[in-house]
Amino acid sequence: MSKLANLQVGQSIDSIELAPVSRMDLIKYSGASGDFNPIHTIDDAAKKAGLPGIIAHGMWTMGNLAKLFTPYHEEGFVKDYSIRFAGMVFIDDVVTLKAELAEKNDDVLGFNVVAENQDGKAVIKGTINFKLV
Repeated sequence: MSKLANLQVGQSIDSIELAPVSRMDLIKYSGASGDFNPIHTIDDAAKKAGLPGIIAHGMWTMGNLAKLFTPYHEEGFVKDYSIRFAGMVFIDDVVTLKAELAEKNDDVLGFNVVAENQDGKAVIKGTINFKLV
């Protein structure tokens, strides 16, 4: 693993492929977050809402993006985080998390981040600023 401070603009950190999304992942997240909207856990509720099936909480996917920086916790911390939801995540989707260094400003590294489904379609796009200590 290379240190973040040594990265050059345009370089990426190691991507992470999450296990296929399970109903249990979403049930656990509902309890942890307090978001009990049934479109995230009950098939009939999702279909009644016009969805093709249960969808993952957007914040579940967003939270997972921060895992990209866990290996670098001794080097600093995520200073701020901005995303936009670009698609839905369904049960059994395999989400891949990616980050590329976009800019270096003194002790703050700006990364473009994305979460993609198994078809390579972005479900979240955004930026993370990492503060080196």
